[in-house]
Amino acid sequence: MVLFRKVRNKLLRLEKFKTYFIYALGEIVLIVLGLLIAWKINDLNEIRKNRIVEVKIYKSLSQELDTNLVVLDSAIVDYTKSIQMLQNTINYLGNQPSELTQKAKSLIVNLNYDKTIVRNEAINSINATSKFEFIESDSLKELIAAYPNELDSFNNQQSKIENIITERLKPLIEKHISLLEILPKNSYSYQRVKNYGIQSNYPDLLENREYQNGVIDRLIQTKNQLVIAKNLRHKTENIATKLNQELHRP
Repeated sequence: MVLFRKVRNKLLRLEKFKTYFIYALGEIVLIVLGLLIAWKINDLNEIRKNRIVEVKIYKSLSQELDTNLVVLDSAIVDYTKSIQMLQNTINYLGNQPSELTQKAKSLIVNLNYDKTIVRNEAINSINATSKFEFIESDSLKELIAAYPNELDSFNNQQSKIENIITERLKPLIEKHISLLEILPKNSYSYQRVKNYGIQSNYPDLLENREYQNGVIDRLIQTKNQLVIAKNLRHKTENIATKLNQELHRP
């Protein structure tokens, strides 16, 4: 009888241990599930916060790119007109003074050049700070990372054209062309300086090799700039399109 009682007590203890083990295991599972849920909620909150920052970055960059598209469209038109103007100027080389109309003279001495300002604040801010890490799309990252080089190419080419105008063509034009021509024609106040002042010499200007080379070089560089501007516009539009897709991503 004593032996049976010992066996029964042992079984009861084993049964209690099994119950306790199952209970403890259940508590561990609940704790793990709680941690996983808390981690998931925290992860979702982090994703939501990152998405808010990402959208702000996209909107700022989108506004900048939209502005650049408008500016580049205008620049492409201006470069096309400038190329035509320079080609017409070359056609006047060798003409006699009597063959030069006032319109032709104005064209020969035309130094007008409007510098195109392409914005880069937002794009530089992204590339130079931790904002780059908030961009999810790898393809968009590649486009944004490459864009500053495209801008540099555009701006460097502009500098070449500006240098031709200010350092080469302007001094030659000032040497051969007198500002007397822009004085009012019917004013007696300037009659003496008109009569005795040194007159413009268009034939000498047109025959000057440095002037000819300057005009031709400006034409070549403007053609190059037109190609660069069209390429930059294409790259700008690509980023703007990709940005728009990312902005409307769920």
